[in-house]
Amino acid sequence: MMSFATLRIAPNLKSLIWSHLLLGQEECEPIEQAAFGFAKAVSQNGQTTFDLVDWLPIPGSGFAHQSGYHIELADETSAGLIKRAHNLQASLVEFHSHPFSSRAEFSPSDLIGLEEFVPHVWWRLKGKPYLALVVSPVQFDAIAWITGPRSPTPLYELQVGDIVLRPSGLTLQREHFKNEKRTI
Repeated sequence: MMSFATLRIAPNLKSLIWSHLLLGQEECEPIEQAAFGFAKAVSQNGQTTFDLVDWLPIPGSGFAHQSGYHIELADETSAGLIKRAHNLQASLVEFHSHPFSSRAEFSPSDLIGLEEFVPHVWWRLKGKPYLALVVSPVQFDAIAWITGPRSPTPLYELQVGDIVLRPSGLTLQREHFKNEKRTI
């Protein structure tokens, strides 16, 4: 059975998160930003709903590397996020930006990072689902890991109050992604 995922965010939180992610996009050389959400995930009948309960913007000091085309969290940041999710008994929801692109899709380096990070988080949070979103100035894409850390599924929709937004779906549609022998 195919799994479907929905993320629900209060309108004020969505506005705060997107503002943080697209911070400085008008600059000549914008840099990628990140934030993490903490969500209660409930699964039944093949449908998983993530309800965002809190979030944290990642400051510049929270990265081991940050540029216009790549980010890497500092080890202390990753550990702190996992600890907070554990304490909240919540799933982690990763948000990061591609401020230089109108198309929202995960890059090959994003996918390599997720291939390493998701199994680690899955193990540390005792099998809680993981959700990752990439945001561009005009759209977003998202992938969820609901049944296992190596089985990605697309996010079906983002519910912001009464508004329903759909991800681009570009990452999982890419022909080269389908044909790669990736474990993610």
